[in-house]
Amino acid sequence: MNRVQHPVENSRNGGPVNRSWWIYRGTGQPLPDIRLADVLPPPPGWRAFDGGPVLPPVPAESAETDRRLGSAGRTTSRQNPHDIDMINTALLLRRPLLVTGRPGIGKSTLAYLVARELGLGRVLHWGITSRSTLRSGLYEYDAIGRAQASLGRGPADLPDGGSTTEAAPEGGTGARIGDFVRLGPLGTALLPYELPRVLLIDELDKSDIDLPSDLLHVLENGSYDIPELVRARHHESRARVFTDDPDTTVTVADGRVRCRAFPFVVITSNGERQFPPAFLRRCVRLDVSPPREDQLAAMIAAHFRDQEGRYDDMIRAFVERSRQNGGLATDQLLNAVFLRTAGVREDDESWAELLEALWRELSGAP
Repeated sequence: MNRVQHPVENSRNGGPVNRSWWIYRGTGQPLPDIRLADVLPPPPGWRAFDGGPVLPPVPAESAETDRRLGSAGRTTSRQNPHDIDMINTALLLRRPLLVTGRPGIGKSTLAYLVARELGLGRVLHWGITSRSTLRSGLYEYDAIGRAQASLGRGPADLPDGGSTTEAAPEGGTGARIGDFVRLGPLGTALLPYELPRVLLIDELDKSDIDLPSDLLHVLENGSYDIPELVRARHHESRARVFTDDPDTTVTVADGRVRCRAFPFVVITSNGERQFPPAFLRRCVRLDVSPPREDQLAAMIAAHFRDQEGRYDDMIRAFVERSRQNGGLATDQLLNAVFLRTAGVREDDESWAELLEALWRELSGAP
């Protein structure tokens, strides 16, 4: 197996760091002339899965990636070696990466950086609320639509505007049960792909108290059942269902989904609650530090063409204001830079007032 040497800046003394075991190098730029399948070692025996048949390659990265990271090929700054260590550890062990840190410092961005650099395609995003359940992450079943179809009101439409071409079960109306099932982000990530899907479980600390524990079985076993399909397997053993990827369907056999390559799962938390020890034991944990000045400069260069080096004074002021106010979000800096590029001058009498409004502390204090 070929291994790749990746020199990375050392956060302590500025010298090069070279970890021979790194696959992800922390730049967020696609690996040149390297296939991940050629450099990613097999999983540990206790994290190996055998789902199949292997599905076709996943959709390419979406506009969401450019929106978060800026266009590929723009200037980037490497992450801290410790952060890259933890990301590669999660990737090699096939364990979820639990990323904690204050709001707005780019925790969720890690998922998009890894997906772009390793060529893992579109990121699956599961935004957590207090109403999120394990089932909502795995799949949704339209029971009302199925009931209507059983009364002869017509089959469900497929993404291309047509209807299923498979024969209906005996006595059916033409609509198959799979027409009423849509896999969620977690359910899609656990399909049998050749390479890991990237799944972002965003702000898990906002969930109901039971969700982290409910996730344990699925993340440990890499599989789940869809009870509605299990019950129907005797007359419909193979169901074509929708996925979380736009206009995409897959076949599920006997109502069971089992992964082949365990997904690269990034779970973010703002540190607003404690998680159960059993959940923490199954995660690789990374506490993200606020971005350095060079990382902020690279972020601006990635989002604004030909602006590199023009806002160093603003970056230093932002870092100092963030330190004084207990932490600001990086998009607060991007907002200020955008106003400058739109024509608002620093010597305009309104600029100081605008900056004060944009860089208001996140606690919401007046």
